[in-house]
Amino acid sequence: QTHSMENVIYNELRMRGYSVDVGVVPIAEKDLEGKVNRRQLEVDFVCNLGSARYYIQSAYSLPDEAKRTQEIRPFRKIDDSFKKLVITKDIVQPYYDEYGILTINIYDFLLNPECLQG
Repeated sequence: QTHSMENVIYNELRMRGYSVDVGVVPIAEKDLEGKVNRRQLEVDFVCNLGSARYYIQSAYSLPDEAKRTQEIRPFRKIDDSFKKLVITKDIVQPYYDEYGILTINIYDFLLNPECLQG
């Protein structure tokens, strides 16, 4: 179901005229011994249309704060002001969190093309 939802989002973005790529966010973190570990986090969709750019994570469900934290982690490492969204199948009212990240339901995303600009 997760991959099906990602396919639906991808197809909708392409239909709206966006170029769509997968994003990679390099990070470096120190472990308990002080050793630096380099890793990469993934952003499901990096969408571009003209000068507009959007970062989108697809999360079939956000059952708890730990899952939400996992989904927004790549966004917190991206140092720019482009809009960042989490799209979920959960029934939620669209809302912005303290980091300016919009969480929106898949149905609202599909039925309201302006949600990316709002």
